[in-house]
Amino acid sequence: MSRDLDNPFSPFTGRRCPEGADEGRRGPASSPRKRGEESVPPAAAPLLGFARLLRRYGFAIAPEQVSGFMQAVTLLGPRSMADIREAALATLAPPPDRRDEFEAHFQSHFYGNTSAVVEGDSDEETRVKDDGGADDERIEAEQRQEGGELSSAIEQLSSRDFQRDDDRLAVFRRQLSSALPARRSFRTVRTPSRGKLDLRRSLREIVSADGDVPSPLLRRRQTVPRKLLILIDVSGSMKLHTSDYLKLAHAAVQGADRAEIFTFGTRLTRITSALRIRDSDQALARAAAQVDDWDGGTRMGPTLRAFLSVPRFSAFARGAAVIILSDALERGGHAELETAMRRLSARAFRLSLATPLAGDPRFQPATAALRAILPDLDDLVDGSSLAGLTDFILSLARPAPRAATIWKRVS
Repeated sequence: MSRDLDNPFSPFTGRRCPEGADEGRRGPASSPRKRGEESVPPAAAPLLGFARLLRRYGFAIAPEQVSGFMQAVTLLGPRSMADIREAALATLAPPPDRRDEFEAHFQSHFYGNTSAVVEGDSDEETRVKDDGGADDERIEAEQRQEGGELSSAIEQLSSRDFQRDDDRLAVFRRQLSSALPARRSFRTVRTPSRGKLDLRRSLREIVSADGDVPSPLLRRRQTVPRKLLILIDVSGSMKLHTSDYLKLAHAAVQGADRAEIFTFGTRLTRITSALRIRDSDQALARAAAQVDDWDGGTRMGPTLRAFLSVPRFSAFARGAAVIILSDALERGGHAELETAMRRLSARAFRLSLATPLAGDPRFQPATAALRAILPDLDDLVDGSSLAGLTDFILSLARPAPRAATIWKRVS
């Protein structure tokens, strides 16, 4: 029987898919598979290849979105290529401003129409790096390169080494868990007083006591600490403070049950897993190896929007105490930064910006970017010293006037 090479449904019928569509294939069908090598079902390989193609062109796509894309295609049949396209739009969620580029890549990947590919500047796209699947071996930093002292939009890749800490954050680590803001969980715990009647347990006690009425059994909703999310600016303008911020982040991860740490400059990198290592030297060395954009430029608005575009990442901010350690010196327009801060403020329990510029007594939020985001901030505090930062984080549970109110009085 001859194969229909022009059939667009060939990836799902066992026939040959369009040339170049199966990015994930390993080679000719006749080549033997090595022992222990992971296999991808033939029908799923084009879908996985499409997700990889989008990632290569700077689309922020989480592993959960790729799985959801495959499950959506399976649920739809698919009856037509339109079903695959709708599943991709619904699960991979391309940004509205890149929808045309998404359509061009879809045509190129599944139909082989390479002339439809949109040529974009991949260096200007924010790259997202997640450490969730990395191993726990220590990675030594191989390079050290000095960066600029002013904020810029130029990407510069380098690595960083850290000296041994003197354990001055030990007190902060011990007090953090109990000092964070708390919320009422939907889970309940038994309590001897000041709770609601636990009807189910009370009825069991009555039955076991042959109808006698025992003392009422009560339950109350459990109180748990809120999540802590710290976003650290590692651009060249923050070079003098990055080392202290990473030490603070390591203490936060060690002291809080649910703390998440990200770095941003020209790229977005999650380093939480690296900082879970108890030894600070090993943790900071591994974090230094994972971050690629040390001491480079700043694209604060695009990186924060990339953070919010990944569902698993944006879930970290929901109901959390969010602290951004940055000077907020955004180069060029600040429209993206304003949009990202507004969305982040809507998700967070408390949104704080700690800038080392506030250490100067003459500091005022006078830049256009700071004036634009000030109404969205709960706090705008001094981030020039570890002592001030630790005191501020330990006071997050206490209410305070909003940043716009405080700085209006100061000015």
